Amino acid sequence: MATKKTKGRQKVELKRIDNQDDRLITFSKRRSGIYKNASELVVLTGAEITVIVFSPSGKPLSFGHPSVESVINRFLEDPSSMDSTYHLVEARRRMRIEELARKYDEMQRQLDEKKETSHRLKGKRKENDSKGWWDAPIEELDLKDLIELEKKFEGYK
Repeated sequence: MATKKTKGRQKVELKRIDNQDDRLITFSKRRSGIYKNASELVVLTGAEITVIVFSPSGKPLSFGHPSVESVINRFLEDPSSMDSTYHLVEARRRMRIEELARKYDEMQRQLDEKKETSHRLKGKRKENDSKGWWDAPIEELDLKDLIELEKKFEGYK
C-alpha cells in the first residue's frame, strides 16, 4: 500500500496575514469561495441573495441573484432596514476618511522633520564652508564629511 505524500486539507489558523501579496491572493481565493457558497444557497433554496465585499484596497465587489440591484431595491423598500444599512455604510466611509487623514498627517509631519533637518544641515555646511576645512567641528560632521576630511589629511602625509 502506497503512503500518503501530502498532509491533505488542514485547518488554517485565523489571523491577519502580514505579507500584503499573500493577503491579496488569499482575499481573491476566499472571495470566490464565498461567491460559490452564495450561488449554491440560491440553487438549493431559491433565495434571493446579494453579497457585497470591500477589497483590502477599498474597492467594492458584489455577487447577487437575480441581480445585486434587484435584491438591494427589494431590501430598501423597508425604510427601517434602510436606515441601519445607510448608517453602517456611512460609518465605514467615515472610518476610512479618518484613517487616511491620520496617514496624511503622519506623512506631513515626517516631511516637515526632513525639511527641518535638511535646512539645519545646509546652514551648518554654509557655516563650515566659510571657515577652512580644518576648522570644522568634528562632532557635527556626518559620515560623508568625515571621509572627505580623512582623505584631506591623508594628502598631507
